[in-house]
Amino acid sequence: MKILIVGSGGREYAIALALKRDESVECLYFAPGNGATDELGVNVDIKDFEKLALFVKEENIELTIVGPEAPLVEGIVDIFKKHGLVIFGVSKDAAKLEGSKAFMKDFLSRHNIPTARYIQTDSIKKADEFIDTLTAPIVVKADGLCAGKGVIIAKSKKEAKNSARDMLNGESFGDAGKNIVIEEFLDGYELSIFAVCDGENYKILPAAQDHKRLLDGDKGPNTGGMGAYAPTPLANDDIYAQVEEFVVKPTLKGMKDEGMPYTGVLFVGAMVVNKKVYVLEYNVRFGDPECEVLMPLLKTSAKDLFYKAAIGRLNELDLKFKDEFAVGVVAASKDYPYRNSELKPIAVEDENNSNSHVAYAGVSKKDGVIYASGGRVLVCVGIGKSIKEARDNAYDLTKKVSYDGIKFRNDIAYQALK
Repeated sequence: MKILIVGSGGREYAIALALKRDESVECLYFAPGNGATDELGVNVDIKDFEKLALFVKEENIELTIVGPEAPLVEGIVDIFKKHGLVIFGVSKDAAKLEGSKAFMKDFLSRHNIPTARYIQTDSIKKADEFIDTLTAPIVVKADGLCAGKGVIIAKSKKEAKNSARDMLNGESFGDAGKNIVIEEFLDGYELSIFAVCDGENYKILPAAQDHKRLLDGDKGPNTGGMGAYAPTPLANDDIYAQVEEFVVKPTLKGMKDEGMPYTGVLFVGAMVVNKKVYVLEYNVRFGDPECEVLMPLLKTSAKDLFYKAAIGRLNELDLKFKDEFAVGVVAASKDYPYRNSELKPIAVEDENNSNSHVAYAGVSKKDGVIYASGGRVLVCVGIGKSIKEARDNAYDLTKKVSYDGIKFRNDIAYQALK
């Protein structure tokens, strides 16, 4: 089978590594891919979705997998399906669950899915009035896509009001902040739980935990994610049961009832407060770096998982995972997340190891040399029979990776190991 992966990050690289374990996968294509994906397949520089669909037809590519949120929000799935192509991902309408935080919160409210008390508004006056009813800290979110950075956790009512003003005035996140969501702060621990869905059926994957803050001890600014591990012992059978019964089932039913059948990944950003699960947010694709720690644990063929979900036959699949753990440590560029950094060559010593591997993300290639090109550059993934062993393998690998300005957190998976 020929497969196209849309995207260019570590998530897409990790999906490719999982697919390549299946001997029936003949060839991988990436649109656009990164400086390292051309070692796993063929990079395709076609940005227009109509032209990309024609390329898929010409090359007899049997499955397309969409990694990031932007193409989903822009409607790539609808265009490919119009051409009769098999594609894994949500429709443009369903992608509003991530594309608009206001839509997402209103959907949760309509279908009685547990979430924090909130208001969505474009009025500074209404924002101020609602903030006055809350106790700090207070969460202020830009409505639109902000690459995982459009959330402010304000430590005071004054800061919350100023953040709301900056967003609504277009100063913080441009058009993405012209409508905002303000909500009460939930004090608990966060989990990333993914359900692969085919419109009717679903498969829930082992829970992961992401580390959003830049610095050790969850300090510093929010990022797209500095590391993750899976499965987490913080998710027990009761939590999985709550997610299934009160989140995934009503979401799939609600989306279908509203004319937006959900085929793709449902990413539940969950907060557990006093053993009860609340939905912080939905994303419509795999998390990054959570995907990098989930894909190596797949025992079932990744090709079968994505293909059967795409064609509505997920119920035929017996999804199994290895009895192991994975820890991913993100190596970022010198100036991340504030600005892009200069290109720096990457050196990796002894990359081929059964207990660890690199998932490349923000990299480019010139004259056969891979360069760190800014942002989150790569993920060092360790596998082990325990979280500690997986973490140790991941950090052993970080010692073998070098480029000028490399930085990473030293405490990934600390919540499970403290």
